[in-house]
Amino acid sequence: MAANRIVAIVDDDDAVRQATVSLVRSLGHEARGFASAEDYLRPGSDEGVDCLVTDVHMPGMDGTDLQRRLLARGRTYPIVFVSGFLDETVRDSVMAAGAFCYLGKPFAGDALVTCLERALAAR
Repeated sequence: MAANRIVAIVDDDDAVRQATVSLVRSLGHEARGFASAEDYLRPGSDEGVDCLVTDVHMPGMDGTDLQRRLLARGRTYPIVFVSGFLDETVRDSVMAAGAFCYLGKPFAGDALVTCLERALAAR
């Protein structure tokens, strides 16, 4: 996996977001954390992003709405979804729309690393 890629992490849970940011940085990549989908959609926030890791269930806009908005804007970088409430319907929907992975929380660091490797290799 090429180093120095930019991975954005959108999760309303501070502890999960910070742990994911730390994991991504330990892999040699730049990590940008956002507490909400709305924060991530601000102009310029996704500049240079190679991959997005987002929670499904968040207050306000959820991860599936974020995916739809990004696709509508022509943003096609890989998306990895994480959720504390696994739902096959949601999984099928986000995967059909191009997501790379759908992981349950808590997820093993190795599982996320594998997803990121696949996602970044496809970029």
